[in-house]
Amino acid sequence: MNMMRIDIKVVLLGKEYSGKTSLVERFLSESVKGKDMVLGVWDTAGSERYEAMSKMYYRNAKAAVICYAVNDAESWEKVKFWIKELSKTEPDCSIYICATKTDLIKGRNKDRCVDYHTTTDLADSIKAKLFETSSKTGENITELFNQIAIDYLENKINHLESLDDIVNMRNEKKGRVRCCGQRN
Repeated sequence: MNMMRIDIKVVLLGKEYSGKTSLVERFLSESVKGKDMVLGVWDTAGSERYEAMSKMYYRNAKAAVICYAVNDAESWEKVKFWIKELSKTEPDCSIYICATKTDLIKGRNKDRCVDYHTTTDLADSIKAKLFETSSKTGENITELFNQIAIDYLENKINHLESLDDIVNMRNEKKGRVRCCGQRN
């Protein structure tokens, strides 16, 4: 079977030490629905403090994973900031809210800095998907990245963009065509 290769730019956003780098280090590339998916995962490694650079960083991203640590209330506040930023500059970017470091609370909800229902309410209000993950145990990490790939494949707009890319590549190979089929 000949698989089509699809590149998706995915950015990781969140407060420093919220678990972004550990999350991506735990992830391995996968084949999803018969497509050879390449998730170009961009990790800021805490450089979000340079907000002017951040806009360039997430330009044309198809998905954003906004991370917060379940044991850090300040990181939750940054989630709201990144949602506003993305909605201004990349309104078509799919958002995935990612609670990290769930292994630290070991199911003890009273140890959460942010109530679970608060996170689900925000995710529902912006039509984002919420994943609770642990880079230590691997919990829900593959599921998160697989969902990003599946959502990308199921979004018809992305298929049209891919077709545009294919047409543009073919035209570049043939050379420019002027009026009446004459080549440059």
